Amino acid sequence: MHDAVTLLIRHQVTPQHRDDYEAWIREISNASRQFPGHMGVAIIRPHGAQAPYSLVLRFDTHEHLRDWIESPTRQRLVERARPWLQSIEEGEIETGLEFWFTPSRLAPLHARPFKQFLITLSAIYPLTQLLPWVLHPLQNWIAPLREPWLFGLLVATVLVLLMVYLVMPRYTRFAARWLFS
Repeated sequence: MHDAVTLLIRHQVTPQHRDDYEAWIREISNASRQFPGHMGVAIIRPHGAQAPYSLVLRFDTHEHLRDWIESPTRQRLVERARPWLQSIEEGEIETGLEFWFTPSRLAPLHARPFKQFLITLSAIYPLTQLLPWVLHPLQNWIAPLREPWLFGLLVATVLVLLMVYLVMPRYTRFAARWLFS
């Protein structure tokens, strides 16, 4: 999973074609899901009249992302939508903690540090309370986990995996309006 990559596509859609574009989003999202290595797609709709749509696609490797980008399916769909768009920006971003808070190098959105702190704390604190309790029974079955440092490493590993791949991508989408305001 260390090679996973996120592609952010920003489209400025002409107002008279928003309904066409919404239908197109559903179609291209479904098409991308059929490709190997697809890890998810998120759609961030405009929060104002001049704001763009943002499509966030995640693939497990650069190669799988490239296969999607160069596919005839995507090419055909992009060409169909091109007349509805005022502008297109694409950027490729490695996954990691920075993606939680800065959706794209192209995007002017930046979360304020105190908001990053609050979002991260509110996600990590419950996990730090829950994970040791949930993982504690493993110490009865796996003797080396009775060593505090090894059990701590297990808890930290599970915590980071949950944060990077499950919690933060969903949580930041949920809190995006507040986080980026």
